[in-house]
This record gives sequence, C-alpha cells and structure tokens, in this order.
Amino acid sequence: MREIVLDTETTGFDPETGDRIVEIGAVELIGHMATGKTYHQYINPERSMPVEAFQVHGLGDDFLRDKPKFAEIGRDFIDFIGDSKLIIHNAAFDIKFLNAELKWMNLPQIPWEQALDTLAIARKRFPGSPASLDALCRRFGIDNTSRTLHGALLDSEILAEVYLELIGGRQPDFGLSSQPEPVAGDHRSEWTPKPRPTPLPSRITKEEAAAHTEFVDKLGDRAVWKTL
Repeated sequence: MREIVLDTETTGFDPETGDRIVEIGAVELIGHMATGKTYHQYINPERSMPVEAFQVHGLGDDFLRDKPKFAEIGRDFIDFIGDSKLIIHNAAFDIKFLNAELKWMNLPQIPWEQALDTLAIARKRFPGSPASLDALCRRFGIDNTSRTLHGALLDSEILAEVYLELIGGRQPDFGLSSQPEPVAGDHRSEWTPKPRPTPLPSRITKEEAAAHTEFVDKLGDRAVWKTL
C-alpha cells in the first residue's frame, strides 16, 4: 500500500483572496514504511510575501524569485502523488490550496476522500489535548529539535513518524510480531540461552513464603496454585 505524507507552506490562509503555495514537501510510504523517495519543491508565488507568513516559514521574496511557478511543476506533482492516500495534518487547508492551484491550471482536482487527516485522528484519540504537530512530537517522544521554522519537507518527515504512532506504531497490523521461520543451515536459529551457572537468589522472604503456603492450603486441594 502506497501512501504520501504531505505538507505545504503558503503566503496566507485563503487562495480565494490571492494567497498561493510557496513550498510542497512529500514523503513516500510503502506498507507504512518510508522508502526514502521524496518530493520537494519551492515555488514562486507570483506575489509578495506577507510578513506574518515569512515569520512562520522564513521563505522571502528574494529566495523565491527564481523558483518555478506552480504552473511549471503542477503536472509533475500530480504524477508523483498519483491516486495514493495523502496523509496530511489539517488536510482541509492543504487540499484547499492544492485544488485551487490545480484548478487554475485546468488540471483534475484531488478528491477530498483521497486525504487522511492526522489532526482529526489525533483529536479523536486524545480528546481535549493539544493536537499540533509539535504537541504530538512531545507526546510520542519524536525529536523535532530541527524544526525552528515550518518547512514542508521536514514537517512531512516528522508527520510520517507521528502518523505511524497514531495508527499504532511501525507495525499497526502486528505483521512483525510473529516469530521468523527457521532457515535450513542457519545455525543462528538453533541458538538457545544457557542456564545461569549460579541461580539468582529469591527475592521472597521466608515469612512471605510461609504466609503464601498457608493461604494456598486454605483454598483446598483443587486450588489452581497446587497445579503449578
């Protein structure tokens, strides 16, 4: 199963009032494991960067001026994601912007049902608790110290780890929990631990052992303790 963990950075909050995408980052997962294949693109928004947005992601006019416009990279982006499930934190925001950019290019829209919102999953699992990406990193012990500013690719890589924790860790279907089959000629599969030369001393005192024996005797001959 192929999934794409995705994030965008923008000039603001609403494409209908002129805001544009300035960065896309995406990480490919196969079977809930990162493959190492990514998509990353800075984009010239064809407008000036508001101060408030610059303070969030640090992408300014001078840096973005020579970057390709969305119309130049839109088709490659669509080809990369294909029909894979899109894992996005606050998916409504990113899908709204992506579909606006694709509409202006006369390209097909991304179906809403193609996206899986990790923000909604987190709020359902931990009702009343903070559900930002940083808050979830703290909850799951994920290192996000390099996240001094928002960045689409870095946030996608962090979100991939958060997503795997939200769905139950790196083996949500418990596919790794079974014992491996022995391989003929592989002597490692025949290894068994040796007993200790000197057994560890018991942590139970004589008084505790006597009290336990007395308790079991009161249970009668059919007590489960006497079968062990």
